[in-house]
Amino acid sequence: METFNHKLNTYLESWMGPRDQRVRGWLLLDNYPPTFALTVMYLLIVWMGPKYMKHRQPYSCRGLLVLYNLGLTLLSFYMFYEVNTHALQDVLKKIIGRVLNQIWKLTLCIINVLWWYYFSKLIEFMDTFFFILRKNNHQITVLHIYHHASMLNIWWFVMNWVPCGHSYFGASLNSFVHVVMYSYYGLSAIPSMRPYLWWKKYITQLQLVQFFLTVSQTMCAVIWPCGFPMGWLYFQISYMVTLIILFTNFYVQAYNKKSISLKEHQNGSSVSTNGHVNGTPSTGSTTHKKLRVD
Repeated sequence: METFNHKLNTYLESWMGPRDQRVRGWLLLDNYPPTFALTVMYLLIVWMGPKYMKHRQPYSCRGLLVLYNLGLTLLSFYMFYEVNTHALQDVLKKIIGRVLNQIWKLTLCIINVLWWYYFSKLIEFMDTFFFILRKNNHQITVLHIYHHASMLNIWWFVMNWVPCGHSYFGASLNSFVHVVMYSYYGLSAIPSMRPYLWWKKYITQLQLVQFFLTVSQTMCAVIWPCGFPMGWLYFQISYMVTLIILFTNFYVQAYNKKSISLKEHQNGSSVSTNGHVNGTPSTGSTTHKKLRVD
């Protein structure tokens, strides 16, 4: 296995350049196969899990969901706060000309937080596993799987080659979005809170704003080069475009079509959003389910 890892690392470095030695020896970062294997295991569970649960009763998982979402809310807030605090200090020290040793320490602090960001993408596989256990299979969409499976792998490469500079911007924005998102899902696991959670669609809007801001910031780095590898910038723009397309499609399917359906119902159409028409159970339910994405 060591020979295989050595050959793979040699190939990757010949293609992408030397790796960042500051993360050498960090958990899961030395070799790519563990991250790839974890992703394959995730995809196998996504495939086999619903088959296993098909003839079983769904699990509630309510208490676990509250704790899980609370944990990710706190972790996301920690990452957002730490990255931005250290990044601001880094900028200020460069402006006032402080010694390079202090700047290097601040950069290393940011890289340490970005490792937690990478690792959080592994933790977030649990989003899908909870869907499977609760038999919410309609929420396991192409967007959901693509986003979860790709982020862990992308960030393995980011941590090994560019855990600095422009890499922190997207992670910072995403951490902020996840503070809002996991707060919402933690509250939604508490039945008494659900009547007050009217703002779900705005989370998707916030996610789309995040992607457009990341594209804009990356385009600035392309137009005004600052030493950050161009290949990484072009890849980030391309990846953000795929997310914009997929999330926009999700938003249209989940919210715009529901609005049209509600208008039809109000105009006397037989279409119903709660399984009943004029007090009579609807035989052809057209309930629109909101899908969860991260």
